[in-house]
Formats: sequence, C-alpha cells, structure tokens
Amino acid sequence: MGRFNEVQDLVNSLEADFEKFYEKGNNAAGTRVRKGMQALKNLAQEIRVEVQNKKNNG
Repeated sequence: MGRFNEVQDLVNSLEADFEKFYEKGNNAAGTRVRKGMQALKNLAQEIRVEVQNKKNNG
C-alpha cells in the first residue's frame, strides 16, 4: 500500500495549486500543477512496470 499512499500524497499536495489556478487564475500555480502532474505520470509509469514485473515473475 506504500505506492498507493505515494500517489495519494502527491495528488493531495496539488489540491491547493489546482484551486489557485482554476478558481483564481494564478499562472504560477498552473506551472506547479503541470509539474506535479508530470511527477504523477512518472510515478504511475513506475508502478505499472512494478506491477507487470510482479505479475510476470510471480
């Protein structure tokens, strides 16, 4: 469950910046959102590889 918690923590850490960007139009927050979403994409890819390896190797 550690990896799931990593995903949750990352998403939760972006909440304030999402609000600042979408509701207040803060462009700097938008940059942080994009950076955080890239980190989430990379984390998701790492997890996908781990799951696939575990499935293949038992």
